[in-house]
Amino acid sequence: MTDFAASLATPPMFAALSSARRVLIAGAGGGFDIYAGLPLALALWNNGTEVHLANLSFSELELIDRKNWVSEQVVAVTHETTTPDWYFPEGTLARWLARNDLPSTVHAFPPLGVQTLREGYRFLIDRLDIDAIVLVDGGTDILCRGDENALGTPVEDITSVGAVAGIDLPVKLVTCLGFGIDAYHGVNHVQVLENIAALDRDGGYLGALSIPGTSREAVLYRDAVADAQRATPDRPSIVNGQIAAAVGGEFGDVQFTRRTSGSTLFVNPLMAIYFTVDLDKLAARCLYLDRLENTIGRRQVITRIEAFRNEVSPRIPRSYPH
Repeated sequence: MTDFAASLATPPMFAALSSARRVLIAGAGGGFDIYAGLPLALALWNNGTEVHLANLSFSELELIDRKNWVSEQVVAVTHETTTPDWYFPEGTLARWLARNDLPSTVHAFPPLGVQTLREGYRFLIDRLDIDAIVLVDGGTDILCRGDENALGTPVEDITSVGAVAGIDLPVKLVTCLGFGIDAYHGVNHVQVLENIAALDRDGGYLGALSIPGTSREAVLYRDAVADAQRATPDRPSIVNGQIAAAVGGEFGDVQFTRRTSGSTLFVNPLMAIYFTVDLDKLAARCLYLDRLENTIGRRQVITRIEAFRNEVSPRIPRSYPH
């Protein structure tokens, strides 16, 4: 990553991106993850930076007309793109962006392995002349290194990290929004904080940045999430729903979908904070990334993570002491 002078007066994430001409913000974990990057995209657009969007998709992209496929690994989704698949976050976001007079193409990657996803990223980097990438995770399980008590849902996250780690670019970042959400999948957030501290010692932590609830970015983000919930009523984003509630100042067991009925949510201000790290330093700390390097398909990634977890002795989780 390009060196920059750290200062309390300028958020390190924006300092790292200050020299970038064209930034690719990409949802690392699939589904609605790209929505977690929307406040950042809005801020950069407002500053005059050219920003492009991408997402590792859970939609059945093979149902989309081939004219939208710009490479074997990339679909350029616009507000006019149609599909019989009822679950299509990329299309929903593209239509919302178009209605708000914002750049509205959302590039979608199918589920892939590290090698094939890297090909997709390289294609976009060349096509769009990208000089900075920000991978976005809804939640913070992307910060797990492999020996935690639980890894959350690591398959797409770590595939994205591995793919981009093998690409030479001046700036490569990972940012997370929604601290605490991954507790549902067993993640111990004391271990996440321990990992962030280790990255800080390595010079790889770019700090935490709260989204002001009354800001233009917050207002538009909440509107986009509400629009996505209306478009996908049977499977709204639980992650972004909680983040949007936190960005709006709500707290506690804020229920917004029957998908969480029977669960007690803990919406809180920590969910409205971006935690940002240097991607290469994060990749260097992952204990099993080397095993995934030559994967082609998603199934290979899954089986190799499972094999690693069967061999490792997990760190003992601790409860938050305050």
